[in-house]
Amino acid sequence: MFSCENDIEKIKSLTDPSEFPDVYAQKVEIIYTDSAELQVILEASSIKRFGDVERPYIEFPEGLYVRFFDDSLRVESEISANYAIYYNEEQLWEAKGNVVANNIGKGEKLNTEELFWDETEKSIYSNSFSRIETVDGTFYGQDGFESNQRFTKWRLKGSRGTVKIKEADEENETPEN
Repeated sequence: MFSCENDIEKIKSLTDPSEFPDVYAQKVEIIYTDSAELQVILEASSIKRFGDVERPYIEFPEGLYVRFFDDSLRVESEISANYAIYYNEEQLWEAKGNVVANNIGKGEKLNTEELFWDETEKSIYSNSFSRIETVDGTFYGQDGFESNQRFTKWRLKGSRGTVKIKEADEENETPEN
């Protein structure tokens, strides 16, 4: 003798539209321009958009790679992460897993496990251990960091680091009288 069981909750979870994306795409390249000038190129292996949920979002489950361009079409900075999600209404990006950001022009590199970009506040931040390499040394934020979105003014939280100091050339030193 055989019997079937219909668990209504299981059936609802399998047919819940919020579990399925509105849009799904693979090998995506998104090009953002402003006044016909290239600003950003975003590349992702896959993208899922969930618009029919309480908090709409776009998910990059296999990570992303983003390049930001200057006025001369040179790559100014780049960022990569193993996973990312964008919350539409809050205009908030969250990147996780091996997050690396390079400011090519300044020779600075950021490594962290999580990164948030708040488009409304024009700020980026992390609450996880962060390492920033600059031409002057390597700096660590035990509790993360805060920065403006262009990463030109940043502050580490719970900081420590190693600073490179240039020794003065003894021949060029002049005694003060």
